[in-house]
Amino acid sequence: MLRERTQATESAELGERLVTDFLAMLDAWHAAPEVFDDELDAQIHRWYADILSDHSRKVWPPRNMPYFSPSSANSCRRELYEKLRKSPKDKRVQPPHQGRWTRFGTAIGDTIQRDLLFIEKHYVKALGRTPRFTVETNFLREPMFEDFAKKSQVIEHNGKKFALYGTCDGVMLYRTDDGEIIRVGLEIKSKQTTAAKTSHYSMRAPDESHVKQCVTYSLMYGVDHYIILYVNASKSNWNLTEEQYAKSPDIRAFYVNVTERDKQALMDEFVDVIQAVEDGNPPPVNPEKWTFNGFKSAIAQSLTDEEFSQLERKVAQVLRSQMSDAKKRDYARCLDDIVRIRGEAV
Repeated sequence: MLRERTQATESAELGERLVTDFLAMLDAWHAAPEVFDDELDAQIHRWYADILSDHSRKVWPPRNMPYFSPSSANSCRRELYEKLRKSPKDKRVQPPHQGRWTRFGTAIGDTIQRDLLFIEKHYVKALGRTPRFTVETNFLREPMFEDFAKKSQVIEHNGKKFALYGTCDGVMLYRTDDGEIIRVGLEIKSKQTTAAKTSHYSMRAPDESHVKQCVTYSLMYGVDHYIILYVNASKSNWNLTEEQYAKSPDIRAFYVNVTERDKQALMDEFVDVIQAVEDGNPPPVNPEKWTFNGFKSAIAQSLTDEEFSQLERKVAQVLRSQMSDAKKRDYARCLDDIVRIRGEAV
């Protein structure tokens, strides 16, 4: 027990250093005059042109084997069940603002990745000190993110074989004061609603789904230290005092130490879904994860009368409870959507 507490303390101290140094590096870089480097920008585009045009380097999940993507690690288990059963995915036309929202979020991640490459090359000259973080490279000396890091990792657990398929936002190398090099994963998330979303009052911990995403990446890349970076595209004002920025910064970072227990628990969850498919025993719907569920129609139409009645009772119970209004809306919207879809299918 004492050893576990010591390890936990050491992990917390390392995590605090990683987050502090990473945010300080980004703040220093973004506060300095912007650096332009046509050669580096051309190299970045060349890397992408090379890998996107070389079909021999395409990575696919293995055939005839169930697979999970990191972004779905915390999805509704009924959604994953329908996906593994190869049920038809929803075909829908999204509102245009959602399409822009998604694209802007992707662009934010691209910007941070480009910044890290520029920091590695120009930080010393621009700021007079060596950056703590650099980007790990693959065997072709390409940066370890996006297409250059895509993997299809086969896992065997509790008698089941499945794949983890996808790519990460980055794997970095952190240099300690003693010169030790620590591999650190990076997960970048955007916030675009209000400037307050990343305030110290509103954001006190990383989202559970983002943490599970890091656990999945740990299984894929062998990295146990992660930084989740939240970048807020919504700004309260062009001019901010130091106090205002300290209270409500537009970037926040959290450290995640992925343990063996975390990895075993996530693999157990994936195996449970596979077993459910083999048994034909669908998991219940989770209304709290309904919004981004990509198999709404398949789920609504496959619910038995008993499952539907159970969901109705659950929603009624939640609406009478002390749950937050936001969660109550999630439950009500889930039931409303299912009623509508079932009605349309008649």
